Amino acid sequence: MESVATTRPNSASIGAHVDSLLEKVPDRIKNTLARTIGLSGVVIISLSAMLPGIFITPTFAAEIMGPGIWLAFLLAASVVLPAAISKSELASGMPSSGGSYVYMERTYGPLIGTISGLGLWTSFLLKSAFALIGFSAYFVVVTTYFDIEMDILILSMSALVLITIVNILGVKKVKAIQTPVVITTVALLLFICAGAFFVDDFDASRPIDGALNASVWSLAEAAAFVFVAYAGVTKVAAIGGEVKDPEKNLPAGILLSLLIATVLYSAIAFLMMAAIPGEWWLDSSGEVVENPIFIFAEEVAGTKFGIFAAIVSVLTMISMALAGILASSRFLFAMSRDNLLPQALEEVNVRFETPHFPILITGVAMGLAILFVPLADVVKVASGFKIMIFIMINTCVVILRQTSTEHDWNPSYKGPLYPYMQMWGVVAGAFLLTFIGQKAFIGGGVAILVGSLTYYLYGIKHASVSDTPLSTFKNQFKFATKSEHEKRLSVFHAADFGGKNHLTCREFQNALAALGFNYTSDESRTIFHNADADENGFIDIDEFFNMFEVVEDE
Repeated sequence: MESVATTRPNSASIGAHVDSLLEKVPDRIKNTLARTIGLSGVVIISLSAMLPGIFITPTFAAEIMGPGIWLAFLLAASVVLPAAISKSELASGMPSSGGSYVYMERTYGPLIGTISGLGLWTSFLLKSAFALIGFSAYFVVVTTYFDIEMDILILSMSALVLITIVNILGVKKVKAIQTPVVITTVALLLFICAGAFFVDDFDASRPIDGALNASVWSLAEAAAFVFVAYAGVTKVAAIGGEVKDPEKNLPAGILLSLLIATVLYSAIAFLMMAAIPGEWWLDSSGEVVENPIFIFAEEVAGTKFGIFAAIVSVLTMISMALAGILASSRFLFAMSRDNLLPQALEEVNVRFETPHFPILITGVAMGLAILFVPLADVVKVASGFKIMIFIMINTCVVILRQTSTEHDWNPSYKGPLYPYMQMWGVVAGAFLLTFIGQKAFIGGGVAILVGSLTYYLYGIKHASVSDTPLSTFKNQFKFATKSEHEKRLSVFHAADFGGKNHLTCREFQNALAALGFNYTSDESRTIFHNADADENGFIDIDEFFNMFEVVEDE
């Protein structure tokens, strides 16, 4: 009778086998993630990030080019379109938290990634601050109507504190909150537009003549200014891993929401100017009025309806700011995961499972913007950042397409009219950027300076961790006796302070140290990030052991 020798695999075969298994892990986990967001959900999320722009920008744009601003919204949309198509392609190939930051870091490297990540963070928080500054103008209308005295600055800061706390506590049903707000807002805007045709002073020639008589330069300046109104169209790409049939629903949702917003913005801008005569966008002192939708609604259906529109406007902008803080904080969170920022910024709260430090930092930065930056400057800087980012997004697609053989770039969705669409996005974006003004360039320069300093003072020392610690850990952790397995499991559960059967990065590091695995902080973070395939900031203990460990008989 032949005897069968049971031999333990050598280290080379173990490493090859484990590497082979680990290569399949991300795909296997991605396939098991709940894809709950359909086409309607993609559209809702995109629109919720865009709609607040129409509540502020029309009057400032009108100050630039007069009543023909509907054409400026159309021009801005044509410049956004290439970036929307490009980002759809990038999202289908890299469905990861961090969105645009991830695409640029993977394409250009950690230095550009750091600069773009901090620039995106600034842009998103400014857009959220813009919503909280802008809603105060509508709230003044409401408080004045009901004869209520309230300090608007205190109100804005109180709203900021509230939505920061809500973000830390965790908003698991953001879609459920945003859906009724978006539907109500769109219905309101459509009703106002329909009612505009019945206004006594309605004159469609005003916006048409205004567009025809405006100079190319004032049109371009106005388009650059209102660009921020479209900035949220590609935000949904960051959650591509949760979208059903992402190769179809993601690009379709992004492009459909852009179409809806473009039609709605242009129609509102056109009918607003047709229904209200004169330079109504300036008050008696010559200052730009900051509540155009209230004025439009009041003109269409009277003061009471205008007050209702103002209340809806407040809810819409607070809803946008609520989601904006979390979106902004995700850039810091994603950069920390790549070891470009300190580990504290990737820590998730044990109880609430949210990245509390990035949320707090974002909230403080928004507060400073509300206190010290005028609304028009907030819009200019935010628009400038977004144009710069959209230009870079278009170049990412060109680079990845041109090096597709070397980098195996074959996403499930590829945008049409390549490379002409991307070329238009770059050239037109650069053209509009020149009209934003020096504040946008100063903001961009500051982002480059701060990003470069951050990378060279911190990121370059930490982000260059190789895959060797991960390979070593896989070999060390792979085979365990039953007693070793029980010891490891007990230590992992002891480190789980939240008692939820999963570990944050800090808890994982404590568990490794207790088990005698001697890794540096950066090395253990790399191991943690590879185990955290869905990038939610913690790893499930049972899934981790199933992925990395094989229990042998003693």
